[in-house]
Amino acid sequence: MFDVLVYLYETYYRPDACPEPEALVKKLSAIGFEEDEISQALGWLTDLEVANHEFADNYPRQTAFSFGTRIYARQESDVLGVEAIGFIQFLESAKMLDPIQREIVVERALAAGEAPVGLEKLKVIVLMVLWSQGKEPDGLMFEELFLDDEDAEPRLLH
Repeated sequence: MFDVLVYLYETYYRPDACPEPEALVKKLSAIGFEEDEISQALGWLTDLEVANHEFADNYPRQTAFSFGTRIYARQESDVLGVEAIGFIQFLESAKMLDPIQREIVVERALAAGEAPVGLEKLKVIVLMVLWSQGKEPDGLMFEELFLDDEDAEPRLLH
């Protein structure tokens, strides 16, 4: 699923630049992605769109003006892991994620169906949340999202 998400990010500037779902499925299949991966990724993206609207509509006041510390529930902690929670806190403290985006990232990480969600996959989730909202990560955030742990060099997308 994550490979499909990265491919979509690298290939399409905005989500609305993607072809219609039927055509997109055919294109992704032709490239070599498995049907199961494609289905999971497109379902995850559809749910991301729903989450963007739900969080923006239902939580704008209480979350947008939240200045306290986010306490993670046991289920969230188990799925995210310490490293991912630390990374989310870093992004939020650096003003790279606002509280609503943080909540969407947490919700989408829980929906990924992995425990714990690795840091590399969490970075893809963050990138996809921003992409789905039409926000371009700034230089520092882009570097953080694509930093290669092995050689500490930024990865090239293309």
